[in-house]
Amino acid sequence: MNRVIKIGNRDITKESTVFIIAEMSANHGRDIDIAKKTIKAAKEAGADAIKVQTFTPDTITIDCDTEHFKLNQGTIWDGRTLYDLYKEAYTPWEWHEELMNYAKELGLICFSSPFDHTAVDFLEKLNVPAYKIASFEITDIPLIEYTASKMKPMIISTGIATIGEIDEAVNACRRKGNDQIILLKCTSAYPAKIEDANLRTIPNLKETFHVEVGLSDHTIGSTVPVTAVALGAKVIEKHFILDKSIGGPDSSFSMDPQEFKSMVEAVRDAENSMGKVDYEMTDKKNKSREFARSLFVIKDIKAGEIFTNENVKSIRPGYGLPPKYIDEIIGSISTRDLKRGTPVNWGHIK
Repeated sequence: MNRVIKIGNRDITKESTVFIIAEMSANHGRDIDIAKKTIKAAKEAGADAIKVQTFTPDTITIDCDTEHFKLNQGTIWDGRTLYDLYKEAYTPWEWHEELMNYAKELGLICFSSPFDHTAVDFLEKLNVPAYKIASFEITDIPLIEYTASKMKPMIISTGIATIGEIDEAVNACRRKGNDQIILLKCTSAYPAKIEDANLRTIPNLKETFHVEVGLSDHTIGSTVPVTAVALGAKVIEKHFILDKSIGGPDSSFSMDPQEFKSMVEAVRDAENSMGKVDYEMTDKKNKSREFARSLFVIKDIKAGEIFTNENVKSIRPGYGLPPKYIDEIIGSISTRDLKRGTPVNWGHIK
């Protein structure tokens, strides 16, 4: 892939460090001061970006309490109507500019998930650097096409999608001439079980759709994000909350600042450990070879005496002949007197 995907000052395609997004979502308690403190805490915890969501209850659903609009799918929100949930969860649009400017002052990239055309138009006026399509919007092809037409990087979660629907979403972007696509493996459960992560999908997404890949994670802890790095994830998204006592729809599966910081450190360690394909013999490796096994005299030998399993052995350190020559040594004749502890070399053998 020769495409360039830049989000703010970050080149996702070229940089070796993973792009880590703190998803604020509804974790602001409907208080802009908490939202700003959350942004600052995310920066201090090592996030590269903070993400918000741009919708209102009326742009995402309708106020209706019939069975179709009540949650009953085994979620932590069961029993509530969609309208009631989104009324609690949405980030007021009048906050957006202030929050984005504050993030920028802190050196933190800020962007959003739009949920309808009006949200895209609103975010365009704020000149956001990228767009995130949420898992449950991946089947809204008109929304994806409209968002992609703005020619910003498109980060798309794949949580509920079939492979055919992922293909439709990718093609929707490309029809608009936008190939700046990052697909995120996602398990749309809140919280998600580790055994449902299926992270082997990450390299398969990259191979199948020829896009950059990453992870939107709802599991508890850092195990899944760290593993995703080893499988090629270039983006990690994790829900972030200033303090779980704030409560709210997403608090139970969000990381607090210390948890997020620990995850970031683990991710950075994981990416540093990847390194490169390396068989080069460095000075350090050669020095360490002194502790390898080799052939030594373990019992005094006289000149003309035969080498046997009783007087020569493979032991540490590594100053003698390599152990692979033991069969050539056994049965041969010593050219000189050899003391116990002498490393065997070819000059000792007749």
